[in-house]
Amino acid sequence: MRNRQGQRRTTSFRLVLGGLAALIAGPAIAQSCIPAAERTAFDVRAVQSQLMVAALACGRDNDYNAFVRKFQRDLQASYNGLQSHFRRTAGAAGQRELDNFITILANAHSQDSIRAGSFFCPLTTPLFQQALAKNDAASLAEFAMERNIVNPMAAPACAAAAAPAARTPARPAARR
Repeated sequence: MRNRQGQRRTTSFRLVLGGLAALIAGPAIAQSCIPAAERTAFDVRAVQSQLMVAALACGRDNDYNAFVRKFQRDLQASYNGLQSHFRRTAGAAGQRELDNFITILANAHSQDSIRAGSFFCPLTTPLFQQALAKNDAASLAEFAMERNIVNPMAAPACAAAAAPAARTPARPAARR
């Protein structure tokens, strides 16, 4: 039994590493930054994935269902944002790349639960109430950053374009 469990962990670890390598080599990660709305979508999905793994590992189905009910629109909008991102960056392979990303994300959170062992549930159970205290996708994305929730998409949001400066009459340059 012990040997099979070790083999499963090794296989899972290899799958995660292989998936991460594929993701990192893919066009989505090649960017130095992504639009802010897409960054939010990736962070919201990371929170959802973390809570899904916690629900399965810790028997917190009711908490996860409450989270999904409260943020149903935000979760759907985030999924749509991820679809747009992968369509934009991977073209016809966009859906496959999205599916790969979601699998890699879930595997990363699952590996966290394995590494944490018996500490996982006591550490993650409070995340449900903390997430439920948020109001929208933006606050969930901020929560993901504050709690350092695992997210293989490491590209930061691109800086917003600076608003045009108010026009002021030109002044002659000061002379010395």
